[in-house]
Amino acid sequence: MKRHLILFSLAIAICLAGCSGKKPQTDVKTVPDTLAVVDESADTGYGDPSVEDVVKKIPANQIREGFVVISEAVPDVIQEIRYYSTYNFVGSRIDGYEEPVALMTKEAAKALKAVSDDVKSMGYRLKIYDAYRPARAVAHFCRWAKDADTTMKRAFYPNLDKANLFKQDYIATKSGHSRGSTVDLTLFDMRTGKEVDMGGTFDMLDPSAHPDYKGVTPQQYENRQILRQAMMRHGFKPLYSEWWHFTLRDEPYPNTYFDFPVRFE
Repeated sequence: MKRHLILFSLAIAICLAGCSGKKPQTDVKTVPDTLAVVDESADTGYGDPSVEDVVKKIPANQIREGFVVISEAVPDVIQEIRYYSTYNFVGSRIDGYEEPVALMTKEAAKALKAVSDDVKSMGYRLKIYDAYRPARAVAHFCRWAKDADTTMKRAFYPNLDKANLFKQDYIATKSGHSRGSTVDLTLFDMRTGKEVDMGGTFDMLDPSAHPDYKGVTPQQYENRQILRQAMMRHGFKPLYSEWWHFTLRDEPYPNTYFDFPVRFE
């Protein structure tokens, strides 16, 4: 049994890489009742198909104790899980998104509930695009960034040469989303029955997505600030380049990248 556990942990460590292609380290740690995960300092690679085959055989019940379904923890949220659909910058469903559900650590979900109650008092609801993101999804982004497909260019990166995605930090080999306490979201206006106008769509790979971009209208800028301030009031920190992206300041797994699939469990 001990030998099987060691082999299992080693297989996951090799699989959870970004896209560096370097030889994996085996500094693996586990979180209770979760899949094996890799420490942030481990520079690993997704290159071995045989390892990916092993990962596909991992029992579905080996998922998370420290994670919750956001819609259960925050009943007022609206969900549009873009990476489960084909309407995203890649143009296909992303690896690891097996069901249209948003997951988060319990701590982040508790803080998000406070945000939801806050904005609801102002006439809004939160709309979730993405939350926990498996490491295999990030690897999917990396593979896509290196291929020739530009199907979704007009919708998501009209002003960007795809060859510069890594150089300009639009695609990275690791994502904070894989740590489980980051969320991509917007506001939904209960009075109009529409999303609030933020002056640009979620996942627009463009400087216009920066929260402080001055090219939007005063109202669009104010809308971004309403979301930003509400999230910050309840313990989330914003990202300089995406108005929709926030991470819990005191995230419970700051150096841990998970890879269990996104699904109801």
